[in-house]
Amino acid sequence: MPRAHRLARASDIRRCLTHGRRRRSEHLDIIWMDNQTGQPRMGLIVPKYQSSAVARNRLRRQLREIWRQDIQQRQPAWDLLIRARREAYGAKFETLRTQLGAWRDAVLGTG
Repeated sequence: MPRAHRLARASDIRRCLTHGRRRRSEHLDIIWMDNQTGQPRMGLIVPKYQSSAVARNRLRRQLREIWRQDIQQRQPAWDLLIRARREAYGAKFETLRTQLGAWRDAVLGTG
């Protein structure tokens, strides 16, 4: 993912967490807000929850891929922060895709 599309600074993540709009699904917490960069950015928070590094990295790759394929093209200039909940480690890829798709459809109004 190019640097311009990453939400990586701690100050940006903190701002999104404190001032952003939220939606919670079974496996994910989704937080978003407008940004001044003029392009969509995405950040991930994948806590350890006593899971292995392999499991965390797999979950990160899956969430990044869903964002890249399904959301990035339709997302306005927003900072999108996806926080994985403990239950996300056991979720299938299609389940995560469905939950992010439901957020996209509800908030962005696209199908």
